[in-house]
Amino acid sequence: MNINEIIKKLNATSFFQGEITVKRLYGGLSNYSYLVTDSNKKYVARFLTNRKHYHVLNFHELAASKAASEAGVAPKVIYNEKEFLIFEYIPSNPLTFENLKQEKNLKKIIFLLKVVHKNVANYFHGPALIFWPFHSIKDYARTLKEINSPYTEVINTLFDDSEMFENMLSPSEIVFSHGDMYPFNILDDGKKLWFIDWEHAGFNHSLTDLASISKHGELNQNEENYILEQYYEDSVSSKLMCQLNIIKCASIIREILWSMIAEIKLPINYDFNNYTHKTLEKYKIQLDSFKSIYL
Repeated sequence: MNINEIIKKLNATSFFQGEITVKRLYGGLSNYSYLVTDSNKKYVARFLTNRKHYHVLNFHELAASKAASEAGVAPKVIYNEKEFLIFEYIPSNPLTFENLKQEKNLKKIIFLLKVVHKNVANYFHGPALIFWPFHSIKDYARTLKEINSPYTEVINTLFDDSEMFENMLSPSEIVFSHGDMYPFNILDDGKKLWFIDWEHAGFNHSLTDLASISKHGELNQNEENYILEQYYEDSVSSKLMCQLNIIKCASIIREILWSMIAEIKLPINYDFNNYTHKTLEKYKIQLDSFKSIYL
């Protein structure tokens, strides 16, 4: 949709009064959000699309966004319709990849994640999904074969790797997770941090969000030790570090398969072919590192 179509859809609601201005906010790779100004008040509009092939469902994202808002970790949902959500606007900036790695920010992120994991489910209304990475990998692989993806051999190899990791991981502690600690999903208002974009939220392994931070922030060994110590308030065992790296490997596999689907079912205008190959290279490095330590 172009800006004129966006304005037409927003004006058709009963929420906005008078003339509005709309500006696209850049960030994620799977959705569009816009800064909307109405009578000198600012809001954020996020457009929704059910994408079952990615395991993203509008009703669940809405419920997770509302629960996170009530738990005090996300902007408030002010209004919603079938196609979009309207959030309060918080003057802030998303974290960059560079400032994500700063110790003061890692400490704030881990503090907020502990709130998410302990409290958000208490405010969640309705049925809640489990966003288990190993199931996502299996189902993404099936989807890719159904849509005749050209990556058949790669998919089979990644599938086998995923099964190995799942067998190594058990048992698992399950909590309600955000699911995507991409830097642009973390806003800094100068005083506190806020988490946005809850489309991949759901019950998951307790290390999922920490592994996501490490993956996106490309944390080194000392930084991984730091976030684990902050989260568990204890020294880091070799078993715990192994589990973190298993989840990180699985997370990268899921991201690769997600991008392969995105090449065919384009969620936004973006070069997903290049993204797939870059993420494959990242996975090879991570896998080699894992094998050198744990296998």
